[in-house]
Amino acid sequence: MNGIKHLALSVALAFSGHALADAVDALPHVKVNLVAPPQVHDHQQVAPKEARVVQFRLVIEEKKMVIDDQGTTLQAMTFNGSMPGPTMVVHEGDFVEITLVNPASNSMPHNIDLHAATGALGGAGLTLVSPGQEVVLRFKADRTGTFVYHCAPEGMVAWHVLAGMSGTLMVLPREGLKDPAGKPLHYDRVYTIGESDLYIPKDKDGKYKNYNTLMDSYGDTRETMRGLIPSHVVFNGRVGALTGKNALTAKVGESVLFIHSQANRDSRPHLIGGHGDWVWETGKFDNPPLKNLETWFVRGGSAAVALYTFRQPGVFAYLNHNLIEAEMGAAAHIVVDGEWSDELMKQIKAPGPIVAQE
Repeated sequence: MNGIKHLALSVALAFSGHALADAVDALPHVKVNLVAPPQVHDHQQVAPKEARVVQFRLVIEEKKMVIDDQGTTLQAMTFNGSMPGPTMVVHEGDFVEITLVNPASNSMPHNIDLHAATGALGGAGLTLVSPGQEVVLRFKADRTGTFVYHCAPEGMVAWHVLAGMSGTLMVLPREGLKDPAGKPLHYDRVYTIGESDLYIPKDKDGKYKNYNTLMDSYGDTRETMRGLIPSHVVFNGRVGALTGKNALTAKVGESVLFIHSQANRDSRPHLIGGHGDWVWETGKFDNPPLKNLETWFVRGGSAAVALYTFRQPGVFAYLNHNLIEAEMGAAAHIVVDGEWSDELMKQIKAPGPIVAQE
């Protein structure tokens, strides 16, 4: 009798599994063309009524990257060729379908651990691909927020992450972002800032080493990493990636959403001359946002979100307020166009001789 019950239960579970798969397959499928950070692909802030299967393609690229103006190089591992990898956006209740491609030209096996996913090491247990292979993973986005994703091969997680293999998945509420009172919040622009601590080995003369291949760099890099002292702390893969001619842009009156991830260490973003009007410090939208923050905290292995409406023109600096690390490269500029408001700030007296007090 027990055998018959177990058989009936197995049949019922198999049937329900097939029915669920058929139901998901019947949902609208949307292919997304990903873009390199700091940009984020086109997306709706308020979801359609029906859940969708949102399809992304991530191609792993192992390549040498220049990380500063002195020509220092990193033997990098990347998703879609950028550091960080592209930001992916879906809505709660959608299904995320990722095709992970490891071209035959690569030298290492790779996988993907998605902090947003439930099960099998965040997908890492189901996505390990050797060079010349691809794999497709689907999971349900069952909670809102911003979540880090990264490569996680057994025994080499830190090396792959610190060599560039991380990014962010943002799961928006179906009705969009809201303030604590339930009022809708809208953004006009969204930027991804991926912060990385890099560990470039030096030779006996104190000069940064340059390696011909990824595997050539492994031993020295692993030893340098274990010292826990980064050679560079950068936004989006290199010193100056988001400053000067590469600065972000906005206009007075526009609301900008900043997605800030750090897959390995803590960070403390600060917008000089502005604020975090609304900040989801943990990156999770089911928690009410904090208001009017000067500096916020990004936990290592997570992503925080800040929304700010620019009220003055000029060049704004966005940086890690560990100022030593900002000097090492963890800084960005936002060039804002518009009219200046004397009400908000006005110089009353220009610099000049000191006037004696009566």
